[in-house]
Amino acid sequence: MRAGGNAVDAAVAVNAVVGVVRPTDCGVGGDLFALIHRPGDEAPAVLNASGRAGSGASAQSLREAGFDDMPIDHPAAVTVPGCVDGWITLLDRFGSLSLDAVLGPAIRFATDGFPISVEMADNLAALSDVIADQPSGFELYPGGRPPAEGEMLARPALAGTLRSIASQGRDGFYAREVGAAIEAATDGWIRAEDLDANAPEWVQPARLDVLGETAWTIPPNSQGYITLATLAIFEQLGAPHDFADPDYHHLLIEAYRAAAWDRELHLADPDAMTVSTDDLLHPLRLEERASAITSRAGAWPAPDPLPGGTAYMCTLDAAGMGVSLMQSNFYGIGSGLSAGSTGVWLHNRGAGFSLQPGHPNELSPGKRPAHTLAPSLWTRDGALTMLLGSRGGDLQPQLVAQLAADLLYLGMDPAQAQAMPRWALDFFGPGVASAPALEDTMPAAVIEGLAARGHDVTTVPAQRAWGPVSVIRTAGDGIHHAAADPRISTAAASPASHD
Repeated sequence: MRAGGNAVDAAVAVNAVVGVVRPTDCGVGGDLFALIHRPGDEAPAVLNASGRAGSGASAQSLREAGFDDMPIDHPAAVTVPGCVDGWITLLDRFGSLSLDAVLGPAIRFATDGFPISVEMADNLAALSDVIADQPSGFELYPGGRPPAEGEMLARPALAGTLRSIASQGRDGFYAREVGAAIEAATDGWIRAEDLDANAPEWVQPARLDVLGETAWTIPPNSQGYITLATLAIFEQLGAPHDFADPDYHHLLIEAYRAAAWDRELHLADPDAMTVSTDDLLHPLRLEERASAITSRAGAWPAPDPLPGGTAYMCTLDAAGMGVSLMQSNFYGIGSGLSAGSTGVWLHNRGAGFSLQPGHPNELSPGKRPAHTLAPSLWTRDGALTMLLGSRGGDLQPQLVAQLAADLLYLGMDPAQAQAMPRWALDFFGPGVASAPALEDTMPAAVIEGLAARGHDVTTVPAQRAWGPVSVIRTAGDGIHHAAADPRISTAAASPASHD
């Protein structure tokens, strides 16, 4: 922005840098979703830059090989990476700087090096046995060992790939050396023609009026609708306006469970789904779910938990353009497969497919998998009020709903909301009551009160729990408010200028 770029230029630049310094969250080998608000537009522009299964994909061959579920570290789990096409599509429509200029900071960090964060050091140590021997592992493990916190690390192979993208556009990634390396790494599950045919789509957003504002998110194949449904159900329940009251948390937990339990029945490539986004957010459906919630923890059927390695970023420029962007490798570093020695780590979004014959989300060539990425954008009377999102795989709607409720229902500012303790539900089996984990800074009365309402409560250390959540909030005074999540050392909120 200081160089004259706008919010889209800034979001792509940030995404590219995070892919260099945090490959266990995102990178050019993953997918991308974005919402863009421009003053005067009736609705945000929404880009689905998630890739499709390759032409070599076959659910039957995996079943015959003995797989009951999608593998996570197999070429079958790799779908066409949509990130680079997403960058180019965003910049072509909304950007004001060249691709070369936008990727410049990421290229400099990859070339000159950057200090390793504590999270990155821990991640690479844990992944050493999985990825150190991959062709691109040499630049993440200098001297064959995991780098220590604070150590400088350069990524010369990725720098070369980013330079190719900057100078050659999409051919610098989807063709030539990198394209051939992707095809070779996936053993023909993805072929040259799949890479050539990849194309992001501008889609109609999912929207819902809730908590006094209009919430917008990515429609399926994203799970973003769950955030909107959770808050709409919660709004109907008459929760107390008090964070320290157990009923505030009980009703928000139950609203999430009511909204999420049947995700695996429906969520898929929209061309294969048997229900529409409007069906999933229909007022009668939400009223029915709300009416089933009582003062005790219910026993909803369960969605299977989906983990994630994801980065969320939001930007707002002086002209009022706002961007809510999410980009991911899925399971941390993704499939654990590198595209040769290009520095590109391939995601495993295909692990979101089903192997159940006839399921809407069954793996097949050219299909997009069910996706966890769920950024949000909020408006009131057409004016942008908030950009909000979080990494966290399956937990994203839970975390975004909690921050939205704290901000909009309780009236907190971003710094207060970021500091509040959170809860998370990884799994609640069929017919089994809720088992939320709570950050250990949660008030004792809430922990005890949830247990008394039938929740099987556990606690976890807050300093290494869930997030980071990112938020920019525009208040009625016209001042923009943002606050970094204190849980993660690499989370940041930064002004575009010092004026």
